[in-house]
Amino acid sequence: MAAPVAVQEDGEIQFAESAPYDEYVHASTLHTLQRTISDDPGEMSFLVVSQIMELYFGLIRFELREAQRLVRDDDVWGALEPLRRAGLHLEGLNGSWRTLRWMSPADFNRFRGQLGEASGFQSAMYRHMEFALGLKSEPLIRPFRRQKAVYADLTRDIREPSLWDEVIALLARRGNDIPAEALHRDRTRDHEPHPAVEDAWVRVYAEPNPGNDLWLLAEALTEIGEQFSDWRYLHLKAVLRTLGDKPGTAGSSGANWLRRSMGRSVFPELWSARTHM
Repeated sequence: MAAPVAVQEDGEIQFAESAPYDEYVHASTLHTLQRTISDDPGEMSFLVVSQIMELYFGLIRFELREAQRLVRDDDVWGALEPLRRAGLHLEGLNGSWRTLRWMSPADFNRFRGQLGEASGFQSAMYRHMEFALGLKSEPLIRPFRRQKAVYADLTRDIREPSLWDEVIALLARRGNDIPAEALHRDRTRDHEPHPAVEDAWVRVYAEPNPGNDLWLLAEALTEIGEQFSDWRYLHLKAVLRTLGDKPGTAGSSGANWLRRSMGRSVFPELWSARTHM
């Protein structure tokens, strides 16, 4: 859509309709979405940061899916750009936790009780981001069954290959002996590390040079894996700072759940291969 024409009136620039910036960014809509449920001023910070995180989840998923498409098409060089952006977006996402360091248990408790059953555990877009990374668990989508459209999207997404699945298929197309059980598996479950995939990365890292696209791919994925691990650690620290080991909002197990989730590695053979280099 063409931008509205600017006209001069009394020496000021005005627009025939709404400002082009608002037409593009929808800022006036964004700033109507902060509807707090308590009188505590700290809740606004918590709500806005939560919304920023949701936007980052969607953006990171977008970049990962674009990289996945390019890897599937054997365009590794092209995939490096969205992967680099995804790593930087994860860095921004991690920065969001740092802006909540002001929140003590007393600060959170002033409005926590009014959140009812609302919990970050219920973020559908976070699940989509995890699925793109290869972290999958069908029980995690069951809470969305009453949201039919959301549940259908999650069900479809969990059954599709992840970025890591596409990368492993790429390794096979590049001549690595990847067995069928690593290539054709139940997509609704976490990827199980396989020695053949690990061996392939050991061979890739034997030639660390800027002309080796697989080596550059491995480094880009390593950065994403590291930033995502930082995200989970920062999440755990934020929960411990405000809740300790109490149950999370809506009755989740809080810090204990986060501790367990940190054991589910992203791109596992990229990390285990380093032991054999």
